Amino acid sequence: MIIPAASDVAFNIGSVSIYWYGILMACAILIAFLVANKLGQNLFAKKDFIIEYAPIIIISGILGARLYFCLLNCGHYFYHPLEILDIREGGLSIHGALIGGICALLYTAKRNNIPFLSLLDTFSCGTILGQAIGRWGNYFNSEAYGLPIANQNWGLYIPEGRRISQYANFSLYHPTFLYESVLNLISFGVLLFIFKKCSNKYRGVTFFSYLTIYAVIRFFIEQIRIDSALNIGTIPIAVIVSIILFITGLIGIIFCLKTHE
Repeated sequence: MIIPAASDVAFNIGSVSIYWYGILMACAILIAFLVANKLGQNLFAKKDFIIEYAPIIIISGILGARLYFCLLNCGHYFYHPLEILDIREGGLSIHGALIGGICALLYTAKRNNIPFLSLLDTFSCGTILGQAIGRWGNYFNSEAYGLPIANQNWGLYIPEGRRISQYANFSLYHPTFLYESVLNLISFGVLLFIFKKCSNKYRGVTFFSYLTIYAVIRFFIEQIRIDSALNIGTIPIAVIVSIILFITGLIGIIFCLKTHE
């Protein structure tokens, strides 16, 4: 099966192009918040406060995602600083979004006098589901793809202008965006199960499980992905971050379980 390339433009309003990437990011954020708000209904005394603080959390997450990506590609953005503001063409990092989002959630937790770890738990399920949806934005941008496939009878078609020069002679590549999207969707079910079992008894376990699970997914995806934002030597920075998140997640799970005991 060959996955054809898609246009990155969904439709036009006059001279303004509306991109699929932006539409899918908006849908991913909306669904993530709806899931978090639903899960928080039975966990927090104040209802719907997650929706109330959504603008702060969203802006913080987007800023973190964009700035993190730009820092990884500082050589380019140093000479083209105005392009930092252009997120319609892509260029958002989930690791940066996590940093920005967590900072906003810490503020939200303190402002509403609720357990920070419980708030992180509610957002973990919504976040991984949002990531599953958001990865399809990479498809429409013809980005986040993997190594070329030797058997050119199946794979993701990448237009010539979007191919890595090293592999420009190939046309079909591993659809790593699809691999990650499916794995994230499966992880959503796993995290939802963990949340229902642990949210009241073991605060933070769902969040740290999210870090661990996503770190494993991203670690293996990066083994075949060829358009990583930055490499340190031959190692993608995302691999290094994934290892850090995996270790942090394991330590966090142990800490949460021990604290309860």
